[in-house]
Amino acid sequence: MSETPTRDGYLLEVRGLRKYFPVRAGVFARVSGWVRAVDGVSLGVSPQETLGLVGESGCGKTTLGRTIIRLLEPTDGDILFEGQSILALRGKDLRTLRRHMQFIFQDPYGSLNPRMTVSRIVGEPFAVHGTARGRERRRLVSELLERVGMGPEALDRYPHEFSGGQRQRIGIARALALNPKFIVCDEPVSSLDVSIQAQILNLLEDLQGEFGLSYLFIAHDLRVVAHISRRVAVMYLGRIVELAPTDELYQQPLHPYTRALLAAIPVLDPETKQKKIRLAGDVPSPINPPTGCSFHPRCPLGDQTCREQEPELLELTPGHFVSCSKAGE
Repeated sequence: MSETPTRDGYLLEVRGLRKYFPVRAGVFARVSGWVRAVDGVSLGVSPQETLGLVGESGCGKTTLGRTIIRLLEPTDGDILFEGQSILALRGKDLRTLRRHMQFIFQDPYGSLNPRMTVSRIVGEPFAVHGTARGRERRRLVSELLERVGMGPEALDRYPHEFSGGQRQRIGIARALALNPKFIVCDEPVSSLDVSIQAQILNLLEDLQGEFGLSYLFIAHDLRVVAHISRRVAVMYLGRIVELAPTDELYQQPLHPYTRALLAAIPVLDPETKQKKIRLAGDVPSPINPPTGCSFHPRCPLGDQTCREQEPELLELTPGHFVSCSKAGE
């Protein structure tokens, strides 16, 4: 099992987290297998830190984020928030926890109720938790909208009247309503134009400094992650294969998969020669993952040892963890 060593002082800590989805078949819908979307992940996020999480589509990034926030219930493992396990929380206790852990969704079009005004959408957390009513709620919503760059004229309008960037600002305002400490940002800029992406990233950084927020920032664009993250975790087929400080990961990647991701980033300077790394085949199915190292069927360095033994996530240099027996070759 590949796990990232953890330490004291984390705001959020994940230990050996797994999330499997049943595959059902036949007339009686019996379980015939399991989709191993998250398969033994351990990581931690410090106070006021942004931890980037990258990987190809389908590697389990969003499932991990939703499981951490308990929008999905984990199959195994533990999640600690401020040192307390949150998996046993139910009812009122879980609702209280949700004030401190929020989620910004990827799709600014589908994450907002088209039948509700912006005032109701952003004010809904206040209504659910009973923290503000009437004019006080409307005042707080107006202040939140102003903080994310929108005026009070937006209060009584509907989501379809706004652009994608404006809708994402509304989603951010909703996530901020209850003064959370930790926010999962699930590819919050992937569906936006490049110029709008920069505005939203700058807004998230400003809000982090102002409110002392911690982020788990999920993305597939490594340039975006480099801009906002202090550390980066690379995920492949439900597991963390490399984790390191951002500068070190980008300058000295040790895992072959990380190198391939970085080599795929377009270079704007036509005079710059960049070595391309072509991976063989497609991502294996999480229903039937390969034995040994999950990356070995596509790895240019894979050998018999890789096919038979699952590598552990080890700290090769201070703060730099990698799950590969041939790291750095």
